[in-house]
Amino acid sequence: MINEKMNAALNNQVNAELYSAYLYLSMQAYFQKMNLTGFVNWMNIQVQEEMAHARGLYDYIQERDGEIVLEAIKKPDLKWNSPLQVFEDVLKHEQYVTSLINNLADVADETKDRAAALFLQWYIKEQVEEEASVSGVLETLRMIKSDANALLLLDRELAQRTFTQPVIG
Repeated sequence: MINEKMNAALNNQVNAELYSAYLYLSMQAYFQKMNLTGFVNWMNIQVQEEMAHARGLYDYIQERDGEIVLEAIKKPDLKWNSPLQVFEDVLKHEQYVTSLINNLADVADETKDRAAALFLQWYIKEQVEEEASVSGVLETLRMIKSDANALLLLDRELAQRTFTQPVIG
């Protein structure tokens, strides 16, 4: 059975991952209004990934005979001034999620939960990839500035992104 402190921390992370999906869904709506379908696709993939992350944590809690506690998900922001601002917020959010995952790893160490520490290695690696992916798009948006043609080329590129169901753990 899982330690109570670890169980609570993992439940909090399930909520954080669901919030991430909710946040990216709101960003998807922003891009939909702009008719930037590649950006819509990119955010849709993010929504799917965050839901998979939440499900991975949920399944792990159950596998360890823990208690699932689902909390309310806070309302995300709904308005941005530009695609650049959206991706600046995405990077800040992913950096925040990285800090949450690192805190989970600290709880696993503190409670000497070797199974949780091993399980969380996948999430730690995933956050490195998430931040790198977002940083790449953000740097391109910074170069584009207000060039509409370049924005449309990036939109076309982002439309090529596909979702691959992760194997977590």
